[in-house]
Amino acid sequence: MVIQNRFLKLLAYAVLIGMSLFFLMPIYVMVITSLKPLEDVSLSRMWELPQSVSFDAYAVAFSRLAPNFMNTIYLVVPATLLSALLGSLNGYVLSKWKFRGSDWIFTAILFGMFIPYQAILIPLIQFLQSIGLYNTIAGLVLVHVVYGLPITTLIFRNFYASIPDDLMEAARMDGAGFLSIYAKVVFPLSISGFVVVCIWQFTNIWNEFLFAVSITSTGSQPVMVALQNLSGSQIVQWNVQMAGALLAALPTLLVYIFVGKYFVRGLLAGSVKG
Repeated sequence: MVIQNRFLKLLAYAVLIGMSLFFLMPIYVMVITSLKPLEDVSLSRMWELPQSVSFDAYAVAFSRLAPNFMNTIYLVVPATLLSALLGSLNGYVLSKWKFRGSDWIFTAILFGMFIPYQAILIPLIQFLQSIGLYNTIAGLVLVHVVYGLPITTLIFRNFYASIPDDLMEAARMDGAGFLSIYAKVVFPLSISGFVVVCIWQFTNIWNEFLFAVSITSTGSQPVMVALQNLSGSQIVQWNVQMAGALLAALPTLLVYIFVGKYFVRGLLAGSVKG
């Protein structure tokens, strides 16, 4: 029996390792291609290790993407923080300050999650042009804040449902008002919820392409649009493309490496009402 259990465990590990290696195959191709000189890049030799390691592709990709990296930082930071704060307030109101029609309002907010980007793209561009925010980072921030409200509201509403109502009642009896209860009771208890929402929004906004390419043009484009522009029009420098893709993906990768465990903890913290 013990031998059988060990065999099954080894088999499970072998299957998992095999699946992991299969999943990482594209990453392997990207890394070794980015380290090759352009003359060594070919489809027939894409699995071969580089004969000579070169970081020139990274230097070229970074020089081209650097301004757009800053555009993405200017976009991601305020959009993430604003959508998290507004979603937190929405979740607080809809979970702890029930009023007539609150469930309908919550349903209407959630409906925004199911509206495809393509369906609202033309009226969205016309609206941004009318208020003078088209082709600006501020306009893109506004779009991501509004489009992020449904998911952030849902996460925070479910998270705040796990906070005992007795805490709210005790704060009210002490004379605390709407904002005081939020600032002194709810907000300190929702740090893990903010971690979940911020990681979620950071990843989505950083990787988003359609709004970025439609609303902005040269000078204010985020890094994902600039990455697509690396392909050029005549000759595709695959080593530069791969290096740029790895550089563009690095921030989100680092976020999940260093704070990924808090993301899982935050999701579990609001999963059970206590």
